[in-house]
Amino acid sequence: MVFSNARSIIVTVLIACLLLFTACGAPAAPSAGGNTPGGDTAPKSNKPIELSFYFPVAVGGPLTKIFDSLAEQFNKENKDGITVKPIYTGSNQDTLIKAQTAVMGGTPPDLMLVSSTDLFTLLDMDAIIPLNDLIAKDGGDAYIKDFYEGFLANAQTGGKTYSIPFQRSTIILYYNKDAFKEVGLDPNKPPQNYQELTEYAKKLTKPGRWGIEISSTEYIGWMFQALALQNGKNLMDQDGKKVFFNTPENVKALQFWIDLIKKEKVMPEGATNWATIPSDFMSGKTAMMYHTTGNLGAVKNGAKFEFGTAFLPAGKNFGTPVGGANLYIFKGIAKERQEASWKYIRWLTQPERLAQFSIDTGYVAPTRSSNETEIMKKYIASFPQAVTARDQLKYASASFSTHNSGEVGKIWNDNLQSAITGTATAAEALKKAQEAAEKVLAPFNK
Repeated sequence: MVFSNARSIIVTVLIACLLLFTACGAPAAPSAGGNTPGGDTAPKSNKPIELSFYFPVAVGGPLTKIFDSLAEQFNKENKDGITVKPIYTGSNQDTLIKAQTAVMGGTPPDLMLVSSTDLFTLLDMDAIIPLNDLIAKDGGDAYIKDFYEGFLANAQTGGKTYSIPFQRSTIILYYNKDAFKEVGLDPNKPPQNYQELTEYAKKLTKPGRWGIEISSTEYIGWMFQALALQNGKNLMDQDGKKVFFNTPENVKALQFWIDLIKKEKVMPEGATNWATIPSDFMSGKTAMMYHTTGNLGAVKNGAKFEFGTAFLPAGKNFGTPVGGANLYIFKGIAKERQEASWKYIRWLTQPERLAQFSIDTGYVAPTRSSNETEIMKKYIASFPQAVTARDQLKYASASFSTHNSGEVGKIWNDNLQSAITGTATAAEALKKAQEAAEKVLAPFNK
């Protein structure tokens, strides 16, 4: 979902180093817990297992405390000698890089929560296991089919399931109801399409307040993917081998974004930063924003005005990419550690626990059963903004994910930014991105 220049460079270097390391036949160091890489078939022991669990924080709010609390609760409840050690590893990008470094050093974590879009990067490194056998032994079809299809889209490829949705999101529209009232707009009728979005944003813009903000730094590709889905089709195929950047529909969608900045002047020029947009919204510096539902909890606690949430306005149709993070289990650890990791995943994804995590954070509870719990029903009744992202799932599609994601993502982000900042036209940027990405993906299409 997000590819920064730094991440792209580091990931490329790390993968190159890994390939060189493997080619030279260098001996691997012991992995976490004293197991050896490839130790999936190592003999079981009766010793207590402490699982290392990497997790990121990509939004505002007390997520670190929540993950620490979950592990503490599991450790108290579990009587099988399994304990979980949660390890905060920074952003999604930082978490992926630290995991790659650990894999290359022969000390992979046991399990990890990281962006669902990192699937192909982890597969290219041969770092994770398919979960089909574990699912078959514990939960089966009833368990996996309980997850919304949109959230499973980035978890599966080639007939295998490689991760379990947990901390999931979509992009939604947040809007300041007080600001709507101030300019004569109905606070219960958010914009439904591009025309209304433009008209509302123009009315809402005044000195010291923008009509709308959309990130043009981090997550710029995720933001544009929403526009692409609203105007045509997704940006990549299911196998992560082909991209569809340069289409007439995408040129039109990108031009719409540019026009909001250059022509309508309802959005800041230059870099609009992902991390500061929520604080701009809560402080009244922007009346509307496109942002992850994962920030719903932070906005709920921080906004001093009445706010609403809504589907992203439609182009030809409604559309949004899914986002957020999934749970992965690593290769290079003993089978007993993989089974213990699965036990923690199953514990985390119990309906009531997913519902409570959603209530505490604003992320979307990713299973149907979690949305049918009494605690979730009561929460939605008291805070209807929480249901927007779940209901928008009917229009959701897989988030952008490809092989060689570091290079492809850098190409994509750089060219999008060149169009947003005015150094290239929409058509030029998308043509250049398409040609460059096809060269990078060529080895996967032979």
